[in-house]
Amino acid sequence: MADEIKNESPSVSIKEEEPAAIYNEEKAAEEEEEELSHADILDIFQEGLAMIVQDPLLCDLPIQVTLEEINSQVALEYGQAMTVKVKKGDNEIMPVVVIQNASVLDLKKAIQRYIQLKQQREGGTQFISWKYIWRTYHLTFNGEKLTDDKMKLKDYAIRNRDEVTFIKKLRKK
Repeated sequence: MADEIKNESPSVSIKEEEPAAIYNEEKAAEEEEEELSHADILDIFQEGLAMIVQDPLLCDLPIQVTLEEINSQVALEYGQAMTVKVKKGDNEIMPVVVIQNASVLDLKKAIQRYIQLKQQREGGTQFISWKYIWRTYHLTFNGEKLTDDKMKLKDYAIRNRDEVTFIKKLRKK
């Protein structure tokens, strides 16, 4: 009988060690997961965004999409935002997304974001003095200057897909 107890003891200790071994393997796997570099995490995030952009609702967005662009596209789809086409002097048209009750200032900020994102993607100019731009240029719609930054776009009768022109101000002599 003493022999039977001795034989059972080692088997009990083996069974106790099995959960510990599994725990150690899980802990090692967790440590490996925690050791991902910033670049690895960024790659995983970009892959996830690329999958999201394959959705028919978001297929028009660029590959290096930002969260703000996704939110804007969703807001457009739900009618909470509108696209204002901003025509530059070289006849380039910039589709800028703003909320439905946006002010002229909101439109100006959206233009700034649009141009900055475009430059980042194309590797263009790094710094633009927006203070200079808004002092030198103004926006017009149907011949009327959008001079009051606090005024709503709908007060100027600007609706979805309307075209606003970006024009250089004339100097006063």
